[in-house]
Amino acid sequence: MKKVGLFFGTFNPIHIGHLAIANHLVEFSDLDEVWFVITPQSPFKVKQSLLDNNHRYQMVFEAVQDYPKLKPSKIEFDLPQPNYTTNTLAHLDDNYGKDHQFSLIMGEDNLKGFHKWKNYETILEQYSIYVYPRVSEGKVEHQFKGHPKISRVDAPIMEISSTFIRKAHKAGKNIRPLLPNTVWKYMDEMNFYR
Repeated sequence: MKKVGLFFGTFNPIHIGHLAIANHLVEFSDLDEVWFVITPQSPFKVKQSLLDNNHRYQMVFEAVQDYPKLKPSKIEFDLPQPNYTTNTLAHLDDNYGKDHQFSLIMGEDNLKGFHKWKNYETILEQYSIYVYPRVSEGKVEHQFKGHPKISRVDAPIMEISSTFIRKAHKAGKNIRPLLPNTVWKYMDEMNFYR
């Protein structure tokens, strides 16, 4: 049974913070792989700053090429919109459940709002959650403290955001050190976020 951590995000663009956290999880937890599940552009709320699904997939693909335990996933691209994590998990179990055991990866900031997710109780019954530290406001709900399905991972705190990278790039700042080299090349060639 392969243990797979699902790291959901828009990855707009993927950066070294994402890679550092994912790599930490496959090297220092019981996870065998981490799949970057790229959240599709919602047809209901088109954001100008969100690149096309396939371009974001390509950047994740480029970023993880040298990391055999990290994989890009476009599984949500073909699922009905709006997409809910509970539906994605059911779909993954139906298609890969025989030889894969899935878990969620989320930042502590997301855990603080987890009680608002659709079917969060069911998710918590059926899946483990790996939580990495984030600097954020607010409190974690009491029902999640010390929960047997929630593991806190002592991953490095990465205060880099895709939003910061996009804004800085647009302003003409050098953001190359914040991106895997292959992602920078793709982004630069395609003239993204200018």
